[in-house]
Formats: sequence, structure tokens, C-alpha cells
Amino acid sequence: MNKKELVEQIAELSGLSRNKAELVVNAFVNNTQNTLARGNTLQLIGFGTFSVADRAARKGRNPQTGQEIHIPACKLPQFKAGNKLKDAVR
Repeated sequence: MNKKELVEQIAELSGLSRNKAELVVNAFVNNTQNTLARGNTLQLIGFGTFSVADRAARKGRNPQTGQEIHIPACKLPQFKAGNKLKDAVR
């Protein structure tokens, strides 16, 4: 499913117009991005938790030359599925 299909399903299930459903999807995505960018966590009970994880600096290798390189530390978004989501997928 892509974003367009998601918007159409939300519009159909909620009775909203496609434009309003798209605004809802965009608001959720933007809010999630802003929350994670501030280093906070977004928890939706039963669905899952969006959070930010720190990845330590490490050494790696350039696959073309085999030369050792330094990979700097960074922050990565993470998602941990909730129990209801896990049960629905099983």
C-alpha cells in the first residue's frame, strides 16, 4: 500500500473527503517527524512506538577499495510494534 491508497482507504472508512484524509495523513507524518527530530518518543498503545536510537561511531570498510573508514555516530528512527499489531500480523 502506498500513500495514495492509504489516503483513499482513510477517506472511505471515515467518511472524509480525499483532501481532508490527505491532510490527516500528512499531519500524522509531519507530527511524527517533528517529534522524533526533537528526540522524543511517540507511543500509540496497541500499535507501536516510534523512537530515536543512537548509533555509536564505528569502523567500516570501503567495499570498492577495502580501505578502512570511520563511520560517525548518528541517530536513527526506530519502530517497535505493539502487541495488537503483532497479533494482527500473526
